[in-house]
Amino acid sequence: MVAALALGGALCWGVGDFLGGLASRRLAVLAVLVVSQAVGLLGVGIWVALSGESFPGAAGLVPAAAAGLAGLVGLAALYRGFAIGAMGVVAPVSAASPVVPLAVDAARGIVPSPAQWTGVVLILAGVAALSREPAPHGRRTAAGVGLALVAALGFGAFVVAIDLAADESATWAVLVSRATSVSIALAVAILTSTSLRAPRDLVPALVAIGVFDTGANVLVALATTHGAAGIVAALSALYPLVTIVLARIALGERLSAARRAAGVVALAGAALVAAG
Repeated sequence: MVAALALGGALCWGVGDFLGGLASRRLAVLAVLVVSQAVGLLGVGIWVALSGESFPGAAGLVPAAAAGLAGLVGLAALYRGFAIGAMGVVAPVSAASPVVPLAVDAARGIVPSPAQWTGVVLILAGVAALSREPAPHGRRTAAGVGLALVAALGFGAFVVAIDLAADESATWAVLVSRATSVSIALAVAILTSTSLRAPRDLVPALVAIGVFDTGANVLVALATTHGAAGIVAALSALYPLVTIVLARIALGERLSAARRAAGVVALAGAALVAAG
């Protein structure tokens, strides 16, 4: 049950990220975020209503809001990275996010396990190999890698903040987090005069992004109630594999054998860090 729920979450996140990257190639990233996050907010609201949980109080509001901001920055960077770079490169680099909560734990005096240190080394090695590509006069940083690193930082900070907020109530923490991300994205869109009007044929994809993202949140949250959080984190951290496969099938993205191996190394490292 735990494995099925966590892997289901990874599947939903991977599909949602792929669709978000595709949509961001035709529409402003802010517009993609506002519409899809609003759909997700509706889904989370339904989840909270069905759960029957009463509002736990204001204690978790600040970390939940911080989680919403961090998650929004992470998604914006990821979608933009997908729009300008190869998904097969950007996705595994963004999977370095478990390093952030690991660093926070280390700062609190929680010593990482040998497996986690091994995971960090694998992540760094994989990211380094993925980040460089041939150029006419030597090698250069691949398009989208910088944004992928920003996404990793954002997603890692999201995990740290949502963990603090969920001590009061996981469902309400997700709701406040999503409400914050929608509000900030909408405010920035208004301030920058970004049009939120989407082509009619793109609307189903935007709705699907919100549905898959919300579905992933629910599945992973349910998984943590049935088993160890480390196992759930490790399995759900495999979401970039789904994005990479979809990019290969739908877009015909081809990576060299060396870069495919580097992606596997980076993902294996992320799984080790999360499992620890």
